[in-house]
Amino acid sequence: MREFVPLQAGLVSLYLCGATVQAPPHIGHIRSGVNFDILVRWLRASGYAIVFCRNVTDIDDKILHAAHHADIPWWAVAERNQRAFTRAYEALGCLPPDVEPRATGHVPEMVELMQRLIDGGHAYASDGDVYFDVKSQPDYGALSGQRLDHMLAAEDTDDARRKRDPRDFALWKGAKPGEPSWPTPWGPGRPGWHLECSAMSTKYLGATFDIHGGGLDLIFPHHENEMAQSHAAGDGFARYWVHNGLVRIGGEKMSKSLGNSLLVDNMITTVRPVELRYYLGQAHYRSEIDYTPAALSDAATTYRRIEGFVTRAAELLPGEQAADASLPEPFAAAMDDDLGVPQALAVLHDAVREGNGALAAGDHAGTAKRLAEVRAMLGVLGLDPLAEPWASGAGGDSLRPVVDALVQVALDQRQAARQRKDFAAADAIRDELQGAGILVEDTPHGPRWELRK
Repeated sequence: MREFVPLQAGLVSLYLCGATVQAPPHIGHIRSGVNFDILVRWLRASGYAIVFCRNVTDIDDKILHAAHHADIPWWAVAERNQRAFTRAYEALGCLPPDVEPRATGHVPEMVELMQRLIDGGHAYASDGDVYFDVKSQPDYGALSGQRLDHMLAAEDTDDARRKRDPRDFALWKGAKPGEPSWPTPWGPGRPGWHLECSAMSTKYLGATFDIHGGGLDLIFPHHENEMAQSHAAGDGFARYWVHNGLVRIGGEKMSKSLGNSLLVDNMITTVRPVELRYYLGQAHYRSEIDYTPAALSDAATTYRRIEGFVTRAAELLPGEQAADASLPEPFAAAMDDDLGVPQALAVLHDAVREGNGALAAGDHAGTAKRLAEVRAMLGVLGLDPLAEPWASGAGGDSLRPVVDALVQVALDQRQAARQRKDFAAADAIRDELQGAGILVEDTPHGPRWELRK
């Protein structure tokens, strides 16, 4: 744990390892998006300007394999799946990055970086490939805590035989029949995974930048290799490393190869996107999540309690929401302590409980104060039901205005029946709505409805 002090006062530079787009995203992929979206929101709420760069790896062995298996061009696989990732980020309310570079658009920067490494004696060309000499970099292993002499050597393959040391890693892979390639001074080929991120992050954020993020599974070898090649080239590179925990199912890492993926496109047809966001964001970013349907259901129920207070309070106070919206100090302290979302949520739930008490007591001033605090905290977490994208239904709830209009017709008919003292007809309308999963609550300000939990 270190105090965060940005390289430039008031400005934070953040690079996040984004998607390798060989398949559509599951909730394990999008957890990273949610965690870092909360970080971005908190930094902005803390008064920082941010340059946020999240890359797309659109050329990779897995993409080529998927393209071969589907018998379609590799770029079609990448484009289709990048769009799926963008759709998922937007559905869960993640703010877009300031720049989202693709690997294939930055080959010149990669060639330049390789030339610097070769000139400095840290890399070498071998039969069309280019490799990084791990023994040339004294701090190799510093990020992951591994020692070079304990690392396993690569298998005896053609690639391994082209290396000076079997632990060296590829910066560039020589062209193979049927694969895409780009020209370089060492022959045509395609970039290695690690090289891409070093080239893209420093292009947009500078030779030294503040924060580098990604999943815990990327610490070794990906981030270790990024750091090694960047330091060897003379770049200061990332000053802080932030890694989010994984989503598991039954103790196993969620992955396409295990057949246990829960695709975001499918998940948001069974649970509202804002509730899925709450589920993925509620744990500390570094902790693992072991997915179960029951845990997701509990999270959805918890969020609905928060949403219920905000909705009721806003209906009661339609013109009185300009109260002091400053964040409670315990909430800010929790977020400043390594992005302590669980502790921050405890403060939020306390405020909701006090707000419900104020509502029940008819305390308008107390209700307004708690509503402002709760909405300010929810804004940091990207969960305010009265803010976009949730307010308009753009976050996957686009039928809400239609349903609302139809329910209102039924409620108007029920009200007309009550006015003519036809209570049997009024009760029948209410029962039919309830049978459709719509609960009606009569309040001093008129009936309000919600979907059954």
